Parts: sequence; C-alpha cells; structure tokens
Amino acid sequence: MNFNRNAGVLLHVTSLPSPYGVGTLGTAAYSFVDWMEKAGLKIWQVLPLVPTNYGDSPYQSVSSTALNYYMIDLDILHKKGLLKKKDYETRKFCEYAGKVNYSLLFTEKTDVLRLAFEKFNTRDARFIQFEKDGNYKDFAVFMTIKAMHKYEPWNLWSEKYRTYSEDLEKEIIKNYQRDYLFWVWTQFEFLDEWNELHAYAKEKEIEIMGDMPLYVAYDSVEVWKYPELFVLDEAHGPKLVAGCPPDCFTADGQLWGNPIYDWEYMRKTNYSWWNERIKKAFALFDILRIDHFRGFAQYYTIPAGMPNARIGEWVDGPKFDLFKDKTEFRIVAEDLGFIDDHVRTLLRQTSYPGMKVLEFAFDGSPDNEHKPSNYTENYVVYTGTHDNMPIYQYILDLNSEAINTFMNDLKAECQKLNVDVKDNSYEAVTDTVVELAFASKANTCIIPFQDLLAQDGSTRMNLPSTVSTRNWSYRIEGNQLTDKLAARIKVYIMKYNRNH
Repeated sequence: MNFNRNAGVLLHVTSLPSPYGVGTLGTAAYSFVDWMEKAGLKIWQVLPLVPTNYGDSPYQSVSSTALNYYMIDLDILHKKGLLKKKDYETRKFCEYAGKVNYSLLFTEKTDVLRLAFEKFNTRDARFIQFEKDGNYKDFAVFMTIKAMHKYEPWNLWSEKYRTYSEDLEKEIIKNYQRDYLFWVWTQFEFLDEWNELHAYAKEKEIEIMGDMPLYVAYDSVEVWKYPELFVLDEAHGPKLVAGCPPDCFTADGQLWGNPIYDWEYMRKTNYSWWNERIKKAFALFDILRIDHFRGFAQYYTIPAGMPNARIGEWVDGPKFDLFKDKTEFRIVAEDLGFIDDHVRTLLRQTSYPGMKVLEFAFDGSPDNEHKPSNYTENYVVYTGTHDNMPIYQYILDLNSEAINTFMNDLKAECQKLNVDVKDNSYEAVTDTVVELAFASKANTCIIPFQDLLAQDGSTRMNLPSTVSTRNWSYRIEGNQLTDKLAARIKVYIMKYNRNH
C-alpha cells in the first residue's frame, strides 16, 4: 500500500461549471485539474461515476459498472463533428447554473446525445471492437428495454421482459439494434473522454480517487440478470433489504432498501462478480474508496416490507476472505458509523486506511476517535464527507453550549498540532478546521470544495435518507477557482509537508 503524505479535494464531476446544466469531462474538468496543480493538491476524489436513477443518487444506479452519460461533453461532440452548436446551445438544461436539474437533463441531454449518435459511424473499427468486447452489453440491453417501458423499474415491465434469458437478450440486440448500440456508444464516448482527462491528470501528477457503493439498487441490471447473486424470493422480489439500525441520530434507523447479497453463493464462485467489479473500478481510478466498508465484516438486514429499520439483525459478511488477494490494492475503507471489533479486525487484516471526519471530532470527549491527536498515519482525514453539512453551516447551527465545547476542543487540538487558531469569524473558524486537517498525522487529507470556500448549507451535496432535488445538485462557478484560494492551500501543503 502506497499512501504518501499528500492532500486532495472532494468534488464530483457533475459539480463542475458548464453552460449545459451539469459538469462534464470537457474544458472545465481540465481547468479544475490545472487549478489543483497550482494549489499543490494531488488527489481528486469523485463520487460514483455510474448513471443516476432513483432520487438522482449515484448510490442508486441501474448498473454497478456503467458510466454516467450526463457527463459526456457536448462541445467535445461538436469538435468530433457529431453535433452542431444549434443542436444544443438553444436548449434549456437547467433552471439556473448553480444547481443540476436532473429532470431537464433526463429529457434534454439524452435527446441531444441521440442526435450525436445518429452522426456517429458505428462501423468505426474501435467501436466494433468495443461492442464485441461486451463489457457494457448488460447495461445496454437493460437500458434498451427500460426505455421501451418509459424507464419504469424492471419489476414493472411487461411479463415477457421481466425475466432475463439469453434468447431475450439476443432478440433485443437484433430487433432493437439501433437503440442497443446507442447505449453502448454512450459508454464508448464516456470512456474516450474519461481516459483523456485521466491521462492529463496523471501528467500533472494528480491521481483520481473513485467511489464504489457497497450495494446495488433493486432496479438494476444486476438484480434483473443475475438474481442468484442476491437473497430474493421466487418472484425475484427481495426477502431482505439493507439499512442501518436505530442510533442516537435516527430513532427509526436508516432503511436503504437495497437487496442483500447472497454471500454464500459469492463465496462458492470465488467472488468472481466482486473481483470483476473491483477490476473495472481500477481501470478508471488510481485509488478506490469503498462505501459502507463495515458491511463486508457484518451487515444489517431488515425483512422486506418493513416501514423502518427498527426490526433487523446483524449478519456476518465475507470478511477477509474477499480481500485476502487484494491487500496491495489502493483501497480506502469508509468505516464511519457503528464500528465494532469485527470491522477493526478487517481493517487490520487488509491494512486499508480508514476515514476520520473533523466535523465529528469536537464533542468534548477526550477519547473521540476523530480528534487528530487520537489517530495515526494510516487514515484519510476529511473536514466532512458528501453526506455532511458543510462545516461552516455546521458551526453556525451549534447552540451556545455546543459551540463552546466545539471551540474549546478545537483550540486544544490546534495547540497539540501547533496550528494557530483563527476565531474572529465563522469563516475563520472554518479555515482553522481545514488547516487542522492538513496538520493532522493522517497520510491523506481530503477537503470538500464547499469547506475550502466556507460555503453554507445550501451547498450541501446530500442529506442521507432523504429524496430531494436539493441532493446531488451542488455546482461550483468557474470564478471560484481563484489563484488566491490555490495559494492559501499551497501554504498549508508546504507548511505541513503534504507535497508527496
């Protein structure tokens, strides 16, 4: 495992500036890499690149390995001769530039991509080979049928299509070939653009950290085509679903609803599905963060049909058996939430770095494991994650007792790490927390872009267990990538020796 002492930024591709409703793999992505280089940042962490589905969440996708065609850049398609400017410049892709509007993207961007595909030469030798390789055949077949059914979940499709068979797959590819090839092309084009961007980042010595959800959505090609991978009933409905038990934050727990893996079946097949999934991820990324890593040690199961997560039980996962041949992989384990000895043992066996979050650190407890003075080098420290309230708003919302505790703890930690406390404003306090992350022992320090700018709660990326157009829609503006901000970050990187 090679995690040098360095720093990075968390910003999803969709959050980049663009005149066409959503961040893409075009000019703004290259400008962001240039800005990162100026700031001395070495890691760009993104969220899952998979297509979004229910609730616009990249953690609820129609496929665990397909790629989000919304991120395809229209200006690049124009340069390739596949679009005219008038094909997309007059369309409305968003209500206003500060937020992604997924419903408009769903209608407008997909329509424009189909226009581009009409001009694409499907006899191109590279494309023929790509289609023949079949890496995205499952996704393309699934989406072809889904589009035929007005994008309804697969369990609501007409009877003929609800159950997968090889004959059905062949029939779809033959009878709906143009639609099928369109969905294959979205993956071909995404990868073309992504690989160029990734190569550019590597030239600048910037690595990209990807993100892999533990679970897949019920409305996914995996559940439709490979039901044997999951704990399902005879009608392929879920018997058990995923979630988290009640805790001090949520009296009902969290009911995620994802189907549970049949780990016994996975073990018998030597985890071939997981091995392939992880292999595909490392073809895209330099580092991989795996979400809800504790689920490999033990996972919480809730009987299907329950209204909340109060009734459920912990069940043993595959543990180290899945990772015994992957200890050299550059994996970051998201180990937040309820952590017990099962999880600690798995982290020790794999040697993967876990995560520490400063937003959780300043509660008055000297034993709080998120306090920088309480952890060692083999961690990735964050001010917050994509699920957290931006730290500025978090501080702003604290009551008088909590803010006193927070500030006393913050000052004590700063003293231990020789960080000057800036407390003349909430923005200054936010910057102090950011600097403390840089100063910490953790080998890697990742700051969400919102926290670099001390932005308020309106910029929150996601509020867990909610479905809202406010989630997953955060975007930055090009004029926020300033030399001044880059210079401030560079000072912290040099001061705390994070330039490796």
